[in-house]
Amino acid sequence: MAAENLTGMTQFLLLGFSEEPELQSLIFWLFLSMYLITVLGNLLIILAVSSDSHLHTPMYFFLSNLSFVDICFTSTTVPKMLVNIQTHSKVITYEGCITQMYFFLLFVVMDICLLAAMAYDRYVAICYPLHYTVIMHAQFCGQLLLLCWVISILDSLLESLTVLRLSFCKNVKIPHFFCELNQVIHLASSDTFLNDMVMYFAAVILAGGAFAGILCSYSKIVSSIRRISSAQGKYKAFSTCASHLSVVCLFYGTALGVYLSSAVTQNSQSTAIASAMYTVVTPMLNPFIYSLRNKDIKRALKSLIEKKTMG
Repeated sequence: MAAENLTGMTQFLLLGFSEEPELQSLIFWLFLSMYLITVLGNLLIILAVSSDSHLHTPMYFFLSNLSFVDICFTSTTVPKMLVNIQTHSKVITYEGCITQMYFFLLFVVMDICLLAAMAYDRYVAICYPLHYTVIMHAQFCGQLLLLCWVISILDSLLESLTVLRLSFCKNVKIPHFFCELNQVIHLASSDTFLNDMVMYFAAVILAGGAFAGILCSYSKIVSSIRRISSAQGKYKAFSTCASHLSVVCLFYGTALGVYLSSAVTQNSQSTAIASAMYTVVTPMLNPFIYSLRNKDIKRALKSLIEKKTMG
């Protein structure tokens, strides 16, 4: 059958994790639970930071923004999947797929940029503690956040617009639970060379550049910590980075696992499960990592809960 670029009539079918009807209920409740935990956990972090004046610092400013982005990140994929399971439908419209792809890319890049900004914040705090408040002032933090948004919007806009030039057949089956850029591009019936170049270039520049910046920051942090004479001082300095480092390892580790699994195996179900790790599980675990390892966050959460209980 000849391929046609029927933009208004093309629809995509999200095949999800399994075709077996008996597993659909289990998948629905599992992902609904994880989604609710993600939203609740990240909202608590945002409320704790905003309600406690002691947490009005650059580190927690970026953390609250990361929590907001994680809520949005998960909300681009999971609700649609849950609706499809409940309605026994796999359909997502062409417009819906492009929109989902745009916002997914937007929040992925925001996550990457915020993790890099938080690494820079920890670098300044440990390597230049006496100049920390001068360097990381409110205006600079706001400008850094704005830069993250600008980069994310421009990248997601560029990559989404390049998809619009592709031709698709009337019914395209995506072996995934959301419109993942790489999957959609390689299901097109037209030449995808430009799309591949843009996608890989953006991955190298943004994800690779941010990761290189994080590694550079932590190499200087480790070097500074080694110069601290007391063991207690070393522990205190490293403890301020432990949560962020855990989140970085979790995010990049699961994202790398997705692309390695897709390169090694042709099993689409394995790739979809691997994708769920960084699109659903990672945003869900972030609040736990920060709250369990951070005394300030635990104190703020306890104070917030007490206020709500007494109120």
